[in-house]
Amino acid sequence: MKNTEIALIVDSCTDVPQELIESYGMYVVPLTVNYSDGSYLDKVTITPQQVYDRFAEEIPTTSTPTPASAREVFERVTADGYRKAVVVTISSGLSATYELLCSTALEYLELETVIVDTKNIGMGAGLSAIRAAQLIEKGVPFNEMAARMATVVENTKVYFCVDTLEYLHKGGRIGLVTFAVGSLLDMRPVISCNEEGVYYTVSKARGRKQSIKKALSVAEKFASGFSECAIAVVNGDAAEEAREVLAEMKTTVQNHRAVYDGQISPVLVVHTGPGLIGIGVQGIVG
Repeated sequence: MKNTEIALIVDSCTDVPQELIESYGMYVVPLTVNYSDGSYLDKVTITPQQVYDRFAEEIPTTSTPTPASAREVFERVTADGYRKAVVVTISSGLSATYELLCSTALEYLELETVIVDTKNIGMGAGLSAIRAAQLIEKGVPFNEMAARMATVVENTKVYFCVDTLEYLHKGGRIGLVTFAVGSLLDMRPVISCNEEGVYYTVSKARGRKQSIKKALSVAEKFASGFSECAIAVVNGDAAEEAREVLAEMKTTVQNHRAVYDGQISPVLVVHTGPGLIGIGVQGIVG
């Protein structure tokens, strides 16, 4: 049900499932995928599959939403009659999207905004966006949203397993030595975001199966710290594995009350390549 007083704006790399974007009436600001022949709007004019299909010829770059894209969304929000908005973005430690949306919000003085830096990416950020939608729907007063969302961010984690280190290396996310040693020994890192919202290695394992097993283990341990939680499993061209991981999560995390799944955005595909599995956990407090 769409709240008529507080709008919810998210960026496309929060990876909120489309059906939830529609049911909660979220406004989405798309990031950008850049090829030598032109730029594309994340999830709008390019799909994850199109990025996979073009990897052999070119690995694109990515960038923040264009100022025009951000303004277009804020214009729609104000035109729809909103005077308050909660804006949820991926980590400021991984993207300048947060800063862009902060500066865009300053252009719309008639719109009072709370801007949430999730310190996370992909479905890690998406879980926070979904929780924001639920709080708005519950009628949490606007002046309490910043404090409530700070707690939500603190209680949300995502753990990524990649099938290859190649794309993280080419995107400058890991060093040459890490890449060379990891590839040689088939060492697979389980990656998450730290308190500053920057990638770090949670653990390492040899081979794909052990990597996913370790990710499941740390996710389950995080979930055990809460009486209730939401869980999510997303994938990058690894749908069958994701179904298996989600089935295991639903069995082992007995305290879950919400389950989400889906595919990662084209922008995240660029940085992780095919084969990503992401496991999100959010402790639900209050």
